Amino acid sequence: MGKTTNTSKKPLVGIIMGSDSDWKVMKDASDFLTQHQIEHECTIVSAHRTPKRMFEYATKAHQRGIKVIIAGAGGAAHLPGMVASLSPLPVIGVPVKSSNSIDGWDSILSILQMPNGVPVATVALNASKNAGILAMQILGSADTSIQTKIIAYKKSLEDEVIKKTKKFPPTE
Repeated sequence: MGKTTNTSKKPLVGIIMGSDSDWKVMKDASDFLTQHQIEHECTIVSAHRTPKRMFEYATKAHQRGIKVIIAGAGGAAHLPGMVASLSPLPVIGVPVKSSNSIDGWDSILSILQMPNGVPVATVALNASKNAGILAMQILGSADTSIQTKIIAYKKSLEDEVIKKTKKFPPTE
């Protein structure tokens, strides 16, 4: 249904966005997953301009082997919530500060303020890398090889901070 990182395996994560202009933000999630060898697909699914495509994607992703959906949207940002209302999969929403956005708050609140029964895990504005990390953590809860990659990644974050403390305070 979209570009897959490697056609030899089925994608585990679906990265969708409402417009191609969202790619500059959503690319960070794809890059993170690629760096950690997590198969995923990327495509455009607009809640407002292609509602039939959105319905098909949301209702059939789990049948194709997708385990987590990352949905980025700006402005009214209905895509993550609508997909979550239709899919049995966990959905991670990425609010995108778009050209028609009010400093991103409209996107944040549209994704964050979901009614009971239709949860969307929401990351910070333009933080699709965090969505990729969260998707890996969700996958890692059932796959020890992926969990090992997350543990190594978090260890690298710790090592980076420890390395910086040895050079602190900086000399100017």
